[in-house]
Formats: sequence, C-alpha cells, structure tokens
Amino acid sequence: MVREVTIRSEKRNQFIRVDNHLRDLVRDSGRGEGVITVFVPHTTAGITINENADPTVVLDIEKKTGELIPERDRYRHAEGNSDAHIKASFFGSSQSIIVDNGTLMLGTWQSVYFCEFDGPRIRKMLMRFD
Repeated sequence: MVREVTIRSEKRNQFIRVDNHLRDLVRDSGRGEGVITVFVPHTTAGITINENADPTVVLDIEKKTGELIPERDRYRHAEGNSDAHIKASFFGSSQSIIVDNGTLMLGTWQSVYFCEFDGPRIRKMLMRFD
C-alpha cells in the first residue's frame, strides 16, 4: 500500500512532525505488522527521526545545520538554494520504521520529521507499508 500526502511548510527551514500520517497508514491498512518506508521525492527536503519531547531539540538542529551549511556562501548553483540541496543530502530522502502489533516502533521520545530546507512550499511525501 503506497500513500502520498501533502506537506505544507511555512518557513525556509522547518522540521514538521509526520507521525500522524504514518499511524493513519497503519490503521487504514488493517495490518499490524510490517515496515513503513517514508520517502521524500524532492532534492531540497529530507526526512529524519529525532526527539519529540522537547521542541528545542529540532530548533537546535535547525540552528546548527544553518551554521554548518549557511544559506549564503560561494555556491555555484545559480538557483540560490545550494544550501538546501546540501542539507537534504545530509539528512537523506527516506527512513524505515518497523510496525509491530499496529504500533510504530519508535523510541519513547522519537518522532518522524519532514525536513524542509527550501520553503515555504507545498511538498509531497510518499509512504509504503510492506
């Protein structure tokens, strides 16, 4: 079962929790066991798993990522979003999450985040539950 969802970012760099979309896919599938693959088909966005309990963690990740890969540098790419391409490559375009007994097997404090690096935009995210 493959599902496409729309993600709307509001800022140039933004981490958006998408756990609810994964849980909806599991519920709608009627199956309780398997693996969900989450894929972002964009070259300036990514997907990651990290802490959800303290919102300052993702703010720190955004801040440090911006320091390491600044928006403006001596990039050659004429479109002006080279930093977004580099950030997306570092974070990656997919994640796999085990599902057991209808539950995403994430750690106690983990969530799945869509990583926007060239927003605001309307994006898509693909999920497959095998």
